[in-house]
Amino acid sequence: MSLTNNAGALNTLWKVIESYEQNPEPLFKQLGLDLKLAEDPSARIPYAKVERLWQEAIALLADPNIGFKAAELWHPSSAGALSYAWLTSASLRDAFGRLVRYIRVTTDAIECHTEESKHNFSILHAFTADVAYIPELVDFRLATIMNLCRKNYGPSLNPVTVNLSHSAPKDSGAYFAFFRCPINFNSPQDSLTFTKKVIDKRLGSGNPMLAQLHDQFMIKYLANLDADNVIERIKSIIIEQLPSGNVTDNSVANALNMSRRTIHRRLQQEETTFRVILNEVRSELADQYIQDSSLNLNEISYLLGFSEMSSFSRAFKRWTGDSPSSYR
Repeated sequence: MSLTNNAGALNTLWKVIESYEQNPEPLFKQLGLDLKLAEDPSARIPYAKVERLWQEAIALLADPNIGFKAAELWHPSSAGALSYAWLTSASLRDAFGRLVRYIRVTTDAIECHTEESKHNFSILHAFTADVAYIPELVDFRLATIMNLCRKNYGPSLNPVTVNLSHSAPKDSGAYFAFFRCPINFNSPQDSLTFTKKVIDKRLGSGNPMLAQLHDQFMIKYLANLDADNVIERIKSIIIEQLPSGNVTDNSVANALNMSRRTIHRRLQQEETTFRVILNEVRSELADQYIQDSSLNLNEISYLLGFSEMSSFSRAFKRWTGDSPSSYR
């Protein structure tokens, strides 16, 4: 499968080239790219063209700090629902969880995952196989993530450390000025590390209801991107139907224009069941909702499609080993 990228990336690179008083149009035409594509939030372009655009822009502008300039000019709309779900997350931990789950909304060429120690939490960034390593693009992505963290947490936020697998430039002052922490170049991986106290702090900007709406959009988007991924399509419908309190394999099958028998056969091929998927969705959403103090437990129970608080409490204890009130 060829790798693709959300067309919103074109906006940022156009602005970057213009900021150096250069005309981006010839380069875009040379690569067969039309800025109008960026107006369609669902448009995808071959990642190879994005990669080539970055390489050509780097050569043209000859600025080792172009990644930081791009992060400065980047707008959340370029990443669509993922950015808005991030900005309404209840904590940075929730935000990073969304980044890991939904990174493909923006590009197939990047993978993210998290690691934890006793006191610290790291988000790791890596290119997928057969993708060129572009140091300036890594700088851009980590700086963009850092900007989003500061929008949520506050401008005074600094990481514990930043690891970069590329070598240090002749002048690394821009890195220390931006991240305001120790920078380790030539590291085995690219990552940002924060304290767990920072990661788990409840954020005043958190709005789990809005974040969930954006989650639904991303699940639908990825389901459409992977039309044959029946599990993601089923999850998308389950999230839509949960508040009705009447989510069944029949109701989901009808929404997908499939028969109940077809859904069960497809899930059997994936070595799972409808009930397992329903529980997974409820468990993931419950973990998000329970951390939002503005939602009482009865409201959470309703949002997850339980008819009685006692049913929600029993299910929650199966998932976590604790009651909802104790967990909160």
